[in-house]
Amino acid sequence: MAVRSLDQLPISNCRVFVRADLNVPLRGGEVADDTRIRAAIPTIKKIISSGGSVILASHLGRPKGEPNPQFTLAPVAKLLPSLLGREVKFSPDVVGEEASTLSSNLKGGEVLLLENLRFEAGETKNDPELSKKLASFADVYVNDAFGTSHRAHASTAGIAEFFTPDKKGAGYLMLRELEAFSRVLEEPDRPLVAILGGAKVSDKIAVIENLLKKIDIMLIGGAMAYTFLLSKGVAVGASLVEADRVKLAADLIKLADERGVELLLPSDHIAAAEISSKATPFTTEGEAIPEGLMGVDIGPRTIKRYVDAVNKGATIVWNGPMGVFEEPLFSKGTFALAEALGASAGFTVVGGGDSVAAVNRAGLAEKMGHVSTGGGASLELLEGKRLPGIAALEG
Repeated sequence: MAVRSLDQLPISNCRVFVRADLNVPLRGGEVADDTRIRAAIPTIKKIISSGGSVILASHLGRPKGEPNPQFTLAPVAKLLPSLLGREVKFSPDVVGEEASTLSSNLKGGEVLLLENLRFEAGETKNDPELSKKLASFADVYVNDAFGTSHRAHASTAGIAEFFTPDKKGAGYLMLRELEAFSRVLEEPDRPLVAILGGAKVSDKIAVIENLLKKIDIMLIGGAMAYTFLLSKGVAVGASLVEADRVKLAADLIKLADERGVELLLPSDHIAAAEISSKATPFTTEGEAIPEGLMGVDIGPRTIKRYVDAVNKGATIVWNGPMGVFEEPLFSKGTFALAEALGASAGFTVVGGGDSVAAVNRAGLAEKMGHVSTGGGASLELLEGKRLPGIAALEG
């Protein structure tokens, strides 16, 4: 991907529009989790230390194209000074008179945060007029919001069209994401192992089809595994299956075989009559799940097989849990794989909200090669798609 990095852009004495992902949870008018804000700090600090000024922009929540106090970025503006060690100006509008005045008066080293981009209906519609107004505030454009790069919005795809190739590029967070997925998808160290979980085969069809062209070993877990097993004629009891995807699952198994990919499915399960803390977990003897019970996690023999496969990997990518890990009774499989990735000598990439949540809950995030900040964006990269927010930076 021919994307310029922040270090290649003329930022000294320039106003730099930084699209960040500050979509953080709020509680009682305060930021409840500042992880995403902290992730944006290195890019901001680089610009201001180089004598540039920053016009910072983000969305928060889904305010449906109009101002809504519930989704204001004011709490983020309140927190930023303590993270940056300097004052942060806040514009109560996005492209109105105040935003225009504040941005035009910015001096080197100063930071301005605009109000929630999605207070403007044109943001999600990729309205060129909104893009043009946003672009008029700055000399240089930097996209550091990987989590929104799969959306063709005014502040991601549209705005970049108003900057010449030498005056637009990726911030440090975006660069880390692109480099990590490039190591998986373009020139991976081998063996390349993919771990896919989650509820539905339909959610991962494009990922599986794309990865089967590239990987050596694929591990399937979560409820989607039961559709695959059913396609082989294995009894799955009351487990969640997609009846209309059974033939597709069989075709994917065949495709893996044709391409020489080792595709592993659960050989035993943790099953239960209900998903609750009061359930009585039952470990199956083999692949089959008894009538009246549903699969809720991979079993001990499968855990061992999957961990052994992870241990072979020189590059490992994980998207999707192995079971209903939110319930402690059914979390062993997911956490066992998290531990295996944490101990791996290979390069490990974790993407997808549930997988990232599991890694964080296990306290293993720092032991991973890369933990992605974008669930939908990371999934679409694994599908082989060209993301609008990234494509707009190319050239």
